[in-house]
Amino acid sequence: MSPTIGVDVPLLPEHKVTEKRAASVSGAVFNVSTSIIGAGIMSIPATLKVLGVIPAFVLIVVIAWLADISVEFLMRYTYSGESKTYAGVMREAFGTVGSVAVQICVMITNLGCLIIYLIIIGDVLSGNVHEGSVHLGVLQEWFGIHWWNSRAFALFFIVVFVMLPLVSFRRVVHPIGFELGKPSDMISAVRISLVICAVIYFSIGIFGYLLFGESIMADILVNFDRSSDTASGALLNDMVRLSYALHLMLVFPLLNFSLRANIDEFLFPRKTLLAKDTTRFVSLTLIILIFTYLLAIAIPNIWYFFQFVGSTSAVCLAFIFPGAIVLRDTHRISTTKDRIIASTMIILAVEVPSPLLSSKEP
Repeated sequence: MSPTIGVDVPLLPEHKVTEKRAASVSGAVFNVSTSIIGAGIMSIPATLKVLGVIPAFVLIVVIAWLADISVEFLMRYTYSGESKTYAGVMREAFGTVGSVAVQICVMITNLGCLIIYLIIIGDVLSGNVHEGSVHLGVLQEWFGIHWWNSRAFALFFIVVFVMLPLVSFRRVVHPIGFELGKPSDMISAVRISLVICAVIYFSIGIFGYLLFGESIMADILVNFDRSSDTASGALLNDMVRLSYALHLMLVFPLLNFSLRANIDEFLFPRKTLLAKDTTRFVSLTLIILIFTYLLAIAIPNIWYFFQFVGSTSAVCLAFIFPGAIVLRDTHRISTTKDRIIASTMIILAVEVPSPLLSSKEP
């Protein structure tokens, strides 16, 4: 599962990009790929265990195909309309209800991702317990089991002394769309990225499943506490786990920025800019951190959050809403083929995630 950008981020750049500033498609491919490959990759091996190797492979291919169609639809309607944002395109098609629906789904998806990030960081630092099997975290392997390296205290320390300072910044970088000289290059970049990511996802899934078999956990990083009996192997495992936890700590502020901005726009649409209102800024920041921390402690399993977010809000943003835009066709540019594909995409987007939503924890 990848981060969801704010609803007001342009799908296309609104200004002419000079040759000096324009980036290559290969650079955009790298950025799009790193955006797609989120924390969800940690559960791919467990998905193979639940669905089976062949069904999981088919699922990855279908999702990649649907994503390619979805991006093409969004880009086409962005060109044809006046709005350059996702929420704006939905507003043109369905009015205020459409833009609010996008905003709610963005908030749900981002909140779920933040909770998942904290759960994974907790797994890395303090381990996890699954059906009576204890998996130690890095801190517990190094220093033994103590109150100060428990999940609750370790995450509290990370939230207060790492996350809070990082999420206090009030500026964010431009979206990937601004990097390309021609907006049409984004479609090519996305298609290449989808192929690369599909290969990476299936490779991680199949090799992780072959390595740990039926003992695979929802978060594969938890399994790495017992994958090597040598000192060098154990050190390498710890480095892998810690480096990924560090990566999530650095990505956390970006998602928090998007979630905070969307919540503020949703609750206080007529207020001044959030960055100029210190009280509102600090209040929303603390509420988000406290809420995500408490849920990460109360439900220390990423599988449940992947089930819910991946089968509801994320599916709506990625597939159902773009298909609905085509069927609505406010600009009268869709063909019969487009409408058939859009209908098929919506049906598949509803049906394909159903096995995961109803499946038990691996």
